[in-house]
Amino acid sequence: MTAFDAAEDNAMILSERKKAILRAVIEQYVETVEPVGSKAVAAQLGSSISSATIRNEMAELEALGLLEQPHTSAGRIPSSHGYRIYVNELMRLHKLSTVDTHEINNALLGKAAEQAQLLSEAGNIASRLTLYPAYAMASVTGVISIARFDFIYVDASTFIIVTLLSNDSVKNKLVHVTSIISPEILIKLGAVFNAGFTGIPEERITPALITSTERAVGDTMGIVAIIAAFTIELLCEAKAGQAKVAGTMSLLNHPEYRDIEKAQRLIRYLSDDKELARLPSPSSSGEIKITIGPENLVEELKDSSVMAVRYEAGDGMQGLIGVVGPTRMEYSKVASKLAYIAQGISWLLSGGDYAHIGAEKNNSMTGDDDIGQDESTQ
Repeated sequence: MTAFDAAEDNAMILSERKKAILRAVIEQYVETVEPVGSKAVAAQLGSSISSATIRNEMAELEALGLLEQPHTSAGRIPSSHGYRIYVNELMRLHKLSTVDTHEINNALLGKAAEQAQLLSEAGNIASRLTLYPAYAMASVTGVISIARFDFIYVDASTFIIVTLLSNDSVKNKLVHVTSIISPEILIKLGAVFNAGFTGIPEERITPALITSTERAVGDTMGIVAIIAAFTIELLCEAKAGQAKVAGTMSLLNHPEYRDIEKAQRLIRYLSDDKELARLPSPSSSGEIKITIGPENLVEELKDSSVMAVRYEAGDGMQGLIGVVGPTRMEYSKVASKLAYIAQGISWLLSGGDYAHIGAEKNNSMTGDDDIGQDESTQ
């Protein structure tokens, strides 16, 4: 059974009182970063439940693996399973303040003229508003393949690979080899690669295909392998897109990352585009995906949470905005802000009228008239 399954099972057996207490503990711990005691929970609930009853309930929540008691402290803190139940069952959707919505709207409107700037700015906005490191990327939807290969002879040891991708982008590479090549060999390679390597995704460029191609052209110099490796690299990059990261140093403002070595490991991880492309990703536009602590398979993220939202970016492209922070993340606020930013970008890239974007986004974001912009500045 996975951690997610266990959390789901625990959620089903919780009484309403236990749920209220778990929510109170989590929300207070997120705010104070201090273990939460029964008296603090009683004060927040404002009910007739005694501290003794709350202590008993908190002990049972601990036995279920939803709370933890650090050291000899009388208070409790949430476990990763507790956060999962909170996100799935207990989290109350946050209403964005007018300050937040105005800042997002103004920032997006200022970058609306150029798509590249708009996508890059998304990460900066998300980091600035959430106070966590943020990343943004755009990727092509559907299958990317090579539409055409051309090989240009330069000299006896040099040639250029020119590729036309199915999204009409052109990529090339200058190749130096230690063996002698001729224009005739390149013509033969062009015919074979255009016949066998076009119109297929990178996973179909197998060792067997490469070996059969080497036999077909009589290649004993490794030229086919060089071209195939470049092709796979291009297709992987086109599918993953490029990531823009902002605000990595904001990690140091959170108590969980006061250990400099721990913070440095995570910052190095977030600086690697290939690793970012492997972060948990929503499967559909508008969906928010949250992975908490140990649910992340990468060691550098075992003590962190990742939240990401996907959106349509037009012209067969999709965008992704995400943040990485401590498991003690303000999940509700972060989710609302990411959703608002994502829908704003999607709206602008689709040619929407920005003057009317607020009402449209608030309705489509949640399907609930109570969710969206609030006149408070919380």
